[in-house]
Amino acid sequence: MKTKAKISEIFSSIQGEGPYLGYKQIFVRFNDCNMNCAFCDTRRKKKPNAFSTEQLLNRIEDLSGTNVHHSISLTGGEPLLQTDFLKEFLPQAKDKGFRVYLETNGTLPYKLKQVLDLIDIVAMDIKLPSSTKHRGFWKKHFDFLKLASKLEVFIKCVVTKKTSKSDFRRAVTLVNSHDRRIPFIIQPVTALRGIERISIKKLFEYQQLAKQLLEDVKVIPQMHKTIGIK
Repeated sequence: MKTKAKISEIFSSIQGEGPYLGYKQIFVRFNDCNMNCAFCDTRRKKKPNAFSTEQLLNRIEDLSGTNVHHSISLTGGEPLLQTDFLKEFLPQAKDKGFRVYLETNGTLPYKLKQVLDLIDIVAMDIKLPSSTKHRGFWKKHFDFLKLASKLEVFIKCVVTKKTSKSDFRRAVTLVNSHDRRIPFIIQPVTALRGIERISIKKLFEYQQLAKQLLEDVKVIPQMHKTIGIK
C-alpha cells in the first residue's frame, strides 16, 4: 500500500524568509510537528488532507503551469516527520525537474539522513530554548548541520524579547564549528497574538555578535507577513 502524507496546504507564492526572499515557490505544508514553539505562526488543521505521491505531483504540476518556480518548498509543521512518504515522492519530483527546498526545525538528523540525496537546499532552524520556551536540541542541531552542510544550507535563528545572549552565542558557535561561511539569518519574531516586537538595537547587537565568528550574517524579518501573503 502506498504511503500518504498529511498535508495542510499546497499553494504557489513567494518565499518570505531567508536568502531566497522573493523567489517564487510551490509550498507543500506538512501538518505535524515535533515542537510547539511559543512564536509558531502556523495553524495546523486537526484533520489534514491525505495525499498520495501521484495526487501531490498532479497538484504541483497544476500550480506550476507555465509559471517559473524556483523550487518546491517542503514546509510545515516538520516535513521530516513524514520521511516514508518523502522517500516515495522526492525521486519522482526530481525526475520531473523540480528542485527541492526543505524548511526544517533541524532536530531530526536520523530522518534527514534518509532523504539527504534527494534535497537541494536546506533551510535549517536553530531553535533557541529562551525563544521557543521548549527544551534545547543542541546535540541534534549539531548532528543535523553536519549532514546538511554536505548540501547548500543556511541557518535561520528566530530571536524574541525573551532570547538570551548565551543561547544566541551558543547557536553562532555551533555553526562556526562546522563552517563559518554558512549563511546565518537572524529573524526577528513577528509581532502576532500578543508577541512583542524585538528592538532594532537588540537585533544589531546580535548581528555584531554573530559577525565575530561568521562571515555571512543578515537580519531578515518575515516579509510575507509584512505584505500580507501566505
